[in-house]
Amino acid sequence: MSQNIWSTIVKEAKKVASEEPSLVSLIHETIINQPDFAHALAFHLSGKFQDQTISAVAYNHLFNDIMTESPCMVEAAIADLEAIKQRDPATKCYVIPMLYFKGFLALQVSRLAHHLWNQGREILASHIQSRNSEVFSVDIHPGAKIGKGILLDHASSFVCGETATVGDNVSILHEVTLGGSGKECGDRHPKVASNVLIGAGAKLLGNINIGEGAKIGAGSVVLTDVPAHTTFVGVPAKQIGKPAHKNPSKFMEHKIPTDDCDYQI
Repeated sequence: MSQNIWSTIVKEAKKVASEEPSLVSLIHETIINQPDFAHALAFHLSGKFQDQTISAVAYNHLFNDIMTESPCMVEAAIADLEAIKQRDPATKCYVIPMLYFKGFLALQVSRLAHHLWNQGREILASHIQSRNSEVFSVDIHPGAKIGKGILLDHASSFVCGETATVGDNVSILHEVTLGGSGKECGDRHPKVASNVLIGAGAKLLGNINIGEGAKIGAGSVVLTDVPAHTTFVGVPAKQIGKPAHKNPSKFMEHKIPTDDCDYQI
């Protein structure tokens, strides 16, 4: 699967290079001249992350080493690209989100930082977290655990705390917070199961569980557990029914039904 997508990305890149002369250098250096998807992603991120502390070359070596140690990270990135292509109607190819969608790029950086955090390299992980926030306006603590097939749409002002977890195939809009609810220590952030849809501006606070296939309405403030396959809306959020789809993250339907709905596949 990864090789098929990489071949498609290279094909798309060559088309872009032929049509947009001003982007030829970027496209060749970032994609066409790279041996595979992992090297292309590491090269692209390192160029964005270079600063007075760490050069692009040093970042590139670091990111490549991490992805070599953890090939599942590359598979997760490809699953994220697939999620974007399938769920975002504005996306017609892979090369644009790979190069320009900050939600996609910030997620990959968060996984790199998480790997370092788990190795006990907390200072470097925190440095990368800080750069991630500066570059992409996304603040994901390196301790947070995030699954694959994630659509972080628009992404601006997304905040994710240290002990938060996010399952697979989750769709999250901009300005969402997975945060704490006070000064308590330890396990204090939301646990989001798979196939959840979280609307723009929603705030999920505290060590709460968001069940499989749940739907959180835009602007909601969630302070309690959310059962699987239910819709929660409001401030504070309350259950008002269930989503129209068993996996709302896939369908990206943000309308709020007034009555319980039968599932659609």
